[in-house]
Amino acid sequence: MNAIDTAIRAAAADIKLIGVTKAYDAQTVVIPPMDVELRAGEFTVVLGPSGCGKSTLLQMIAGLERVSDGKIMVGGREVQDLEPKRRGCAMVFQNYALYPHMTVFENMAYSLKVAGVRKAERAARVAAVARMLALSDYLTRKPGQLSGGQRQRVAIGRAIVREPNVLLFDEPLSNLDAQLRHDMRVELSELHRRIGATSIFVTHDQVEAMTLADRILILNKGRIEQFDTPKAIYHHPASVFVAKFIGAPPMNILPVTGDGSVLRLADGQIVAEARLTGSYQLGIRPEDIVVGIKADGHAVRAVLRFREDLGSHSVLAADLAGSVIRIATPFGADLINQSELFLNLPAARLHLFDAETGRAICGAFAAQ
Repeated sequence: MNAIDTAIRAAAADIKLIGVTKAYDAQTVVIPPMDVELRAGEFTVVLGPSGCGKSTLLQMIAGLERVSDGKIMVGGREVQDLEPKRRGCAMVFQNYALYPHMTVFENMAYSLKVAGVRKAERAARVAAVARMLALSDYLTRKPGQLSGGQRQRVAIGRAIVREPNVLLFDEPLSNLDAQLRHDMRVELSELHRRIGATSIFVTHDQVEAMTLADRILILNKGRIEQFDTPKAIYHHPASVFVAKFIGAPPMNILPVTGDGSVLRLADGQIVAEARLTGSYQLGIRPEDIVVGIKADGHAVRAVLRFREDLGSHSVLAADLAGSVIRIATPFGADLINQSELFLNLPAARLHLFDAETGRAICGAFAAQ
């Protein structure tokens, strides 16, 4: 661990948002009052669809957007009224935002120069970060002479060299091709393990969220749907929104009705035993469905419509009680000529949600 690593790990600060709100007028409320705490040294991914308020949230923490109401605390200090440069945050942008006329060294050292850091210390810090990010051989080049991945590493290096309390990433991988995104995810994960910085990473890509995050903050129309570890969010989604947003293919959601002893699909087929009455939404992940071509006492009938062979596995699309259901099967399963399928939905893998609110109902399939 070098001096840069030690300095950033020591500077890592917790972040608290207390009643933070963003509204442009009474009718345009981007983020309703939000209360959340991000732990020091944690890698938090803010995930959600376009327009959910995730970039606005990041920009309010950075100071690029004013808070309409509430407090932002960084390391126990109120920062919502401070200029961006006084908040202890460093930001990595989607479009790199590098100075094209400056070399890699000059880009990385510029903020230190503006801050009055001595020349010798600037050089030492840039050299240390360049080694960390495998940029030592490119310090004399200009951004136009670099690949997209190299430019993104320069942007990250420019942020790290300031030894910030908080690192902010605004969809930094969206301009890269698929292979580079994968490589950069690996690099970012390794970098975080090394320096231990408090990091907030905004994305709409669930793969980035699942592979990078210590915890994922999922936003829907400015509100927090769920804030938990990737594993907990995948296996225990708090709402239909989360269940359908996480997973590829996403969780299947089927309308069901309870009669006090069993849950039935719209066509009357029984899917589970449950002492519930009324209307609900039933969820099951595609990989949790067991497929057969013969009926048994626990199967529901579906009609195969389409099959996608994806190499590692196949995804079947089938009609079930008026809904389309997707099933992930091992590659090579000999089902392509079968139009009728019988699906077993294991009770231990089922999720139940309120029909109106979409919120998860816990314990619905406990021992009867």
